Amino acid sequence: MNLQKIEFENAEGQLLKGRLELPLNQEPHNFVIFAHCFTCNKNFSAVRNISRALTAKGFGVLRFDFTGLGDSEGDFEDTNFSGNIEDLIAASSYLSANYQAPTLLVGHSLGGAAVIFAADRIKSIKAIATVGAPSNPTHVKHLFKSDLNEINTSGLAKVNLSGRDFTIKKQFLNDLESNSLPEVAKNLRKALLIMHAPQDNTVGIINAEEIYQAARHPKSFVSLDGADHLLMNKKDSIYAGEVIAGWAKRYVVIPDNIQLQTKHQVVASLDENDGFTTTMKVGNHNMLADEPISFGGNDYGPSPYEFVSAGLSACTAMTVQMYVKRKGWDLENIEVHTSYGKAHAEDCENCESDSAKIDTFNREIKLTGNLDEKQKARILQIADKCPIHKTLHSKTQVITRLIT
Repeated sequence: MNLQKIEFENAEGQLLKGRLELPLNQEPHNFVIFAHCFTCNKNFSAVRNISRALTAKGFGVLRFDFTGLGDSEGDFEDTNFSGNIEDLIAASSYLSANYQAPTLLVGHSLGGAAVIFAADRIKSIKAIATVGAPSNPTHVKHLFKSDLNEINTSGLAKVNLSGRDFTIKKQFLNDLESNSLPEVAKNLRKALLIMHAPQDNTVGIINAEEIYQAARHPKSFVSLDGADHLLMNKKDSIYAGEVIAGWAKRYVVIPDNIQLQTKHQVVASLDENDGFTTTMKVGNHNMLADEPISFGGNDYGPSPYEFVSAGLSACTAMTVQMYVKRKGWDLENIEVHTSYGKAHAEDCENCESDSAKIDTFNREIKLTGNLDEKQKARILQIADKCPIHKTLHSKTQVITRLIT
């Protein structure tokens, strides 16, 4: 992953701080702006996980702190909902000037309402995805309902939200009440994906229904069944990001030939806080590598040895089918079952020792077709001649150097 710190000015000249997350060793095919939830920030876990899932599919994602939050300048008490929309427009201008205009907006909670309003004013946007968004921005008033009288009387009140104190001014309430999201959604005329958890106790599922009914086609709804409002379970936010990426590809333009930025076939990238979950670029394909939960991983992808075993299985199947087709034999299907026989922990502990146990791949082959015993015996011989098999048996070298 290529993560860059960026900053840009909002409409008031204040610096907003963000992160631009780019796909591994390729030019992004499209750019996304992510709007975080009310009082959250760019580093909130759900924001990072959804952004990473999009980046793994070739999108470039800009996530930033709204005015007065996180690392951005300004006072939260002086912000309002309209200001969040202006911040999104400023982020769009930054991408347009320095990279390319964004085509997708993603918003979580109140950020979901903000992206629907902003999309109406950002012409380059082709698609919008919301997660747990309120159908009316005034919904957030219930978060500080006990302080509404004080806000209306004195013009402001200090409110505790998620363990943090925020000063809310009456201007903020007035701003929420003056924006009608259903009306904007009705006239949006851009692809809209609405994601919501039926169990969301903060923003009820009825909000998703109201947005969906107001919006025009193309519109889609995906249930985040079992998730909470903040998507605190990592699997929920990763799932949301993967669904958004797959859905958006129908509405944005993705070039057939995406420029890679490396001479190597495979690139792996692992951040310090990701445990074993490793982002990989394999040829033109994005995937994850990981370790099983029993080894301290998240099991979000095959382990390194499983990738090696997969290469052996695939190469064996390809080699055999290529051979039998040339011979004209009746082989309908070949299954190659491969496993690696040395435990990861023992391998790591002994990886520098000459007495380490031998690497053992157990391979079993199932053949379906009209083949005689002589043909089957020959196929087993051909299996041992697959290029990956030969590589594993040959003397190899790994030349390693630092990239500066």
